[in-house]
Amino acid sequence: MSTGPIAFDASLWDEPTTGIGLYTRCLASALEAQGLSLERFGARTSGEFPRGALGRSGYVMARLPVDLRGSSARLYHALGNFNLPLTRLPGKAYVLTVHDLLPLTMPETVSAAFRWQFRLWLTRSLMLADRVVCVSASTRKALVARFPETAGRAEVVHNGVDHVVAEPLDKTGEALMHTLALPRDFVLYAGSLDVRKNVGLVLDALERLRARGRQVSLVLAGQSWFGSGPVELRVERMRAKGFDIRPLGYQSAPVFYELMRRAAVFVFPSRGEGFGLPPLEAMHLGTPAIVSNAGSLPEVCADAAPSVGPEDAEGLAALLERLLDSPAERRYWSEKGRRRAAEFTWKRAAEQTLTVYEAALRGLDAVRDRAPRARPR
Repeated sequence: MSTGPIAFDASLWDEPTTGIGLYTRCLASALEAQGLSLERFGARTSGEFPRGALGRSGYVMARLPVDLRGSSARLYHALGNFNLPLTRLPGKAYVLTVHDLLPLTMPETVSAAFRWQFRLWLTRSLMLADRVVCVSASTRKALVARFPETAGRAEVVHNGVDHVVAEPLDKTGEALMHTLALPRDFVLYAGSLDVRKNVGLVLDALERLRARGRQVSLVLAGQSWFGSGPVELRVERMRAKGFDIRPLGYQSAPVFYELMRRAAVFVFPSRGEGFGLPPLEAMHLGTPAIVSNAGSLPEVCADAAPSVGPEDAEGLAALLERLLDSPAERRYWSEKGRRRAAEFTWKRAAEQTLTVYEAALRGLDAVRDRAPRARPR
């Protein structure tokens, strides 16, 4: 069926790239490659309906409904977990992507204000959504457990990972890599430093390895986030004691992926993920990844990455030591990781998302067809 133009949530389009922002851009590009026409709503300055000086929430509540009424698009896709308009617009179908329910399942990892916003707005959005896209079966299971009424409307559409390209570095990136003077076999963690990501387990493992006479170099590529203070303080204390830990903060995509490509091992012991893109990105680049067995990570990484429990510092230390000592084992996990990552493409995500759009529009048409028609006079 012809969907016509799609009204597409672009609220993170002009912002620094986050996980949802990356999802937005990659999915948009893949949908357009399928021949869909997208109208971008709510970007700061770009797209057909920019929000200007309004904040993202203010735009959705105040002006998005007006902009949607002025569009010929029959379907609006909100991409940010809970950010559908608060009211139903006649003649418009709604699709919502839910990445995770972590503010509800792990409330200590977000602020109280955000937790309340998330719960209330998500509840309202799920009442209005014709279809819900969940980025993993793990997310869908958590969603249906808390909102059983969504069971018949929620579909799993995995993210892709083929956006990852090891691009040549510019002069600034080359200078940074030269300044870092990274050892040949370093361990990389990439992501935010909040409590949910469980970076403390990596630090525990490093302390155990040092107690056995093994110094491991750790690079941290990720920004501060809610609750990251204790990890940052601990890193500084360990550095003062001679641990080789290099916190780099947020990095541009070329540097980020170059670090992944050069790392001997990528480590990601998160306590909970809706999807878990960073380890899959590392696997795509051929870097063996060690992950936790929590959340969606077993689903996404399957048997292509060794795993440990999120409390198992000794197990993580043993895995790190084993992989760092064995180039052959690293090659084994590298090959398995590449094969697994090749299964996740944005083309496939776009095809499955298009199927969700078509189902939502069929439902919209069915409601229209059932509506009583005025009798001719």
